[in-house]
Amino acid sequence: MRDRMLAGQPYDPGDPGLVALRKAAQRLMRDYNATVYGEDAARASILTDLLGTWNGAVIRPAFHVDYGRHIHFGPGCFVNYGAVMLDVCEIRIGARTQIGPHVQILTADHPREAAARAAGLEWGRPITIGADVWIGGGAILLPGVTVGDGAVIGAGAVVTRDVAAGVTVAGNPARPLRA
Repeated sequence: MRDRMLAGQPYDPGDPGLVALRKAAQRLMRDYNATVYGEDAARASILTDLLGTWNGAVIRPAFHVDYGRHIHFGPGCFVNYGAVMLDVCEIRIGARTQIGPHVQILTADHPREAAARAAGLEWGRPITIGADVWIGGGAILLPGVTVGDGAVIGAGAVVTRDVAAGVTVAGNPARPLRA
């Protein structure tokens, strides 16, 4: 099921292998979120175990993930308080990207029809964020979006489509701002 999940195909989230991976991530999140400023060695150890690629990203607790291991940070990244990253597919974040408080990066998706949702299957689409991106507080990035290098996502924006390099978007749904 993990291979199906990562490939963006319908999968059963109740699969025992996936449940075990989520439980392991929950234990690591619990431990990480209990740390305080200055406990650098403990934080580094936990994030190394939790994330696919940590690269020294500064991540302020509370930090919430589905699996963690599908999240990849470039060097020099910063994540403020309260981030939620649902990584049923890969999340790739470029170097020096800064993420404001309470940002949600959501790769998970669900059927639109009620009968299909009742079957319990879900799927996802990966999210890629370029280098030197700023994502303002409370922004939400939906499944499958790509954000180009140097882009700015305004606070509270809901990003439903790709954002080109160097472009600033804001609003719900997020739209480019005119210079």
